[in-house]
Amino acid sequence: MSAVPEASIVVPSYRGVSRLPALLNSLASQEDGTPPFEIIVVIDGAEDGSSELLEAEERLEVRSIQFSENRGRVAALNAGFNAARGDVLIRCDDDLVVPPGYAAAHIRAHEGQQPHGVVAPTRDVHAASPYARAYGEDAAARSLAHARSRPARELWRLWAASCSITRETWERIGPYDSRYQGYGWEDVDYGYRLHTAGIPIVLLNTALAEHRGPARSAQARALKAFEAGASRTIFRTIHPEAPVEEPLPGHGLWGAGVNVAARMLTSERAAARWGAVVDRALPIVPTAVGRKLTALAVEGSGLAGSRSSSTIGEEH
Repeated sequence: MSAVPEASIVVPSYRGVSRLPALLNSLASQEDGTPPFEIIVVIDGAEDGSSELLEAEERLEVRSIQFSENRGRVAALNAGFNAARGDVLIRCDDDLVVPPGYAAAHIRAHEGQQPHGVVAPTRDVHAASPYARAYGEDAAARSLAHARSRPARELWRLWAASCSITRETWERIGPYDSRYQGYGWEDVDYGYRLHTAGIPIVLLNTALAEHRGPARSAQARALKAFEAGASRTIFRTIHPEAPVEEPLPGHGLWGAGVNVAARMLTSERAAARWGAVVDRALPIVPTAVGRKLTALAVEGSGLAGSRSSSTIGEEH
């Protein structure tokens, strides 16, 4: 094992053998003078060839942790961060492609006496498809613009796929919360815990990464929305004082439509079925109509998921 690196890049990965090569290629292309860093890939259960891929990697210092069963992203993140040796701990999801200055930018951002959290924005990259044309590309552009417009007091809401803290902060704040078992909000929860601990969060635009694994269909996007809605309810139960409002369908005819959709989508299976119907319609309807149909499926699924989530207990 080499000398202690300055940074550890923790990569949670589930069935990531097709995604990891692009990430590893980008990490192997970091600019000259980048301080030494290690990569820890946590393989979350399913063995799909990821272990062999990592064992064959000779350009980078890579370690892997293999779970015998799928335990979820929270468990993967906690295992990776606990095993890290660097002073700067960087989360980087396996479907990202990072710029040449990525590692150095994260490391430099933590220089100085004041502890803080660093969140780097990501940009969804879509292959051409009816879904991308109708909804995905527009949603990606709006999401990135919204992230960059957030005031400093709200940056905790952006804690997600590409972010970093110091080891000292990790030991102070503790691990990701294991009560989040589905998709989403375990990261927002961590950002909020940093915020309430008085640790400022900064946006690192110079480390903008490409997100190569966004939802590729209305069905996939509706499923994510349903799970994220349920996770949002968990967040609001854990942090009732947080400025995160109960999701509402909105006003007027659109709000009525979203509310009707939410009443129909009582399960993930129902959300998937509706999303599949929308996907079949997207190639034949005008783009504007396809955008509305997809938005209705996404917003209705998110609202349905928030309503379906049961109240969790108080114990970790």
